[in-house]
Amino acid sequence: MLPSLPTLTVLVPLLSLAGLFYSASVDDTFPQGCTSTNSLCFYSLLLPVTIPVYVFFHLWTWMGIKLFRHN
Repeated sequence: MLPSLPTLTVLVPLLSLAGLFYSASVDDTFPQGCTSTNSLCFYSLLLPVTIPVYVFFHLWTWMGIKLFRHN
């Protein structure tokens, strides 16, 4: 069973922040290492940005379909 949306809204940034802190403590080249797609740091920065953008465009598409149907 999937957690609710408010739970995911809080959980995903916290997990990403934990991954970012883990990367900062383990990786020797922390700021420069975030540019490589092989590092955990890259994905811990990418995930909090990707999810709101996806939700925004999903809702924008849904709104466009609703407006097109009713006009």
